Amino acid sequence: MESAKSIDELQNFNFEIKKIFDDAQDFLPIMGTDYIELYVGNAKQSAHYYKTAFGFQSEAYAGLETGKKDIASYVLKQGKIRLVLTTSLEKGSIINEHIDNHGDGVKVIALHVEDATKAFNETVKRGAKPYLEPTKEEDENGSVIKSGIYTYGETVHLFIERKNYSGVFLPGYSKWESHYNPKDIGLKYIDHVVGNVDWDEMNIWCKFYQEVMGFAQIISFDDKDISTEFTALMSKVMSNGNGRIKFPINEPADGIKKSQIEEYLDFYNGPGVQHLALATDNIAETVTEMKNRGVEFLYVPETYYDDLLDRVGEIDEDLSTLKEHGILIDRDEEGYLLQIFTKPILDRPTMFFEIIQRKGAQSFGKGNFKALFSAIEREQKNRGTL
Repeated sequence: MESAKSIDELQNFNFEIKKIFDDAQDFLPIMGTDYIELYVGNAKQSAHYYKTAFGFQSEAYAGLETGKKDIASYVLKQGKIRLVLTTSLEKGSIINEHIDNHGDGVKVIALHVEDATKAFNETVKRGAKPYLEPTKEEDENGSVIKSGIYTYGETVHLFIERKNYSGVFLPGYSKWESHYNPKDIGLKYIDHVVGNVDWDEMNIWCKFYQEVMGFAQIISFDDKDISTEFTALMSKVMSNGNGRIKFPINEPADGIKKSQIEEYLDFYNGPGVQHLALATDNIAETVTEMKNRGVEFLYVPETYYDDLLDRVGEIDEDLSTLKEHGILIDRDEEGYLLQIFTKPILDRPTMFFEIIQRKGAQSFGKGNFKALFSAIEREQKNRGTL
């Protein structure tokens, strides 16, 4: 009877997930994340950091040597993940204004689409604020069509159509040859991108993704799910029709002290991308390598592991290894996941990374929220911002 019940529950869960994805009006088919672009104060030095600490590989470059007079951009790749680090070469530029206001941070979440013109027209028709009219860029390797819309804060979505392009990245970029290429650390793809928005704005932006981009809400968490003795937040996860793009949207909730979302909004000076969740097939090996390269992670007390297996059941990994690294584990109806969070990678306590390994689970680690936010609060206390 227990097995039959479990099978029924699993089938019901799969039905609900399918219904959610069916509800996503996929007038905007997205094939995946094309790239994430960060505006940074010094792209050359930032590229060195991401190569060294995270194992990204040199892919492409644009700057003075390629005819660009206003910017320098370094393109890094690992697995299906592509980061673009862009800095300004001009005084008083929009990029410098962005950095002055926010510090280093994500400006562009670029989405790979079949038809960038249609993507722009459909989203603008539904209420999106235009950022870039459909624009064709060409070189000897073919052509790319780009368009874009604004989302929360100063973040934008670019739609990239590259079916007629065979170059290394985009027109205006050349292959970046480098003799310094540290070994990758096993990162595969972007699992999800998390945005922080201001008080009472979460539902506004969830509605934006639903009505403007055809996404559906797949999970929601309120302040009872994501809270500690001192702080709280609320979150909803939006997904496109094929499930390849997932955007959790966080907003602050009332608490005794200042939450991590409020801290982010204070130092970023508004809404923006809080963290990128990067997937791996072996989280223990990935985290070991990152630690060896100097990346710092949030501390999880050893007591977290005392009754862990009673909560999550049998796992394939060695518990002592997970405990050694502070890796969190959670289970849902589909399986389990392992996750860990870096400390902020910038001087401002804003952007950080999540490393995640999914063993069937499709959720986001609800069972780990209390341990995670307690760890974040310890860091806030050290910074004097709790």
